[in-house]
Amino acid sequence: MITRQEVLYELDKVLEKPEGTLTGSERLDDLPEWDSLAILAYIALVEKKTSVVLDSLLLARARTVNDLVLLVVPDPAARE
Repeated sequence: MITRQEVLYELDKVLEKPEGTLTGSERLDDLPEWDSLAILAYIALVEKKTSVVLDSLLLARARTVNDLVLLVVPDPAARE
């Protein structure tokens, strides 16, 4: 089972940011690194780390980093 912090750390790597940069409140539209390649990398990382296949509609509706986390860790408070 992956934690919220692990997802944030992996997203830091996908977006080539220093570890601990993302907090969850960032808007995806404000992250120039969040592009089609980053989306594909995120999908691959989630499948590799959790065996979860992301729902493309839910992924397309994600507006913040926290929305991405919630796709993988539905109850982040319970898994900190």
